[in-house]
Amino acid sequence: MAELQRFHVGPRLSETAVHNGTVYLAGQVPDDVTADMRGQTQQVLGMIDRLLAEAGSDKSRMLMVQIFLPDISDITVMNEVWDAWVAPGHTPPRATVQAKLANPGYKIEVVVTAAQR
Repeated sequence: MAELQRFHVGPRLSETAVHNGTVYLAGQVPDDVTADMRGQTQQVLGMIDRLLAEAGSDKSRMLMVQIFLPDISDITVMNEVWDAWVAPGHTPPRATVQAKLANPGYKIEVVVTAAQR
């Protein structure tokens, strides 16, 4: 039976789970809700980098990404930050949808599934 690992386990959720070489991240949201869309996106992508590295992966190994924006008109700015961050030649399948988020200050939430190295 394959081992299941969890990182940053809290009473409600774990930030990361790893099973059979696949890394699953919880929805990542910004710490600073006063930041603009560019700043919040940079924060979230930085969190993703750190969590993937901790689990033995990186952004070039992403298998699927889901992005949630409360205002879809922010997609242009978000895509500018995303395009500068994502590994060229390793862009993952991705869905971007408009959705109401848990905190009205959040401008973005990102869920990632990746393969370990």
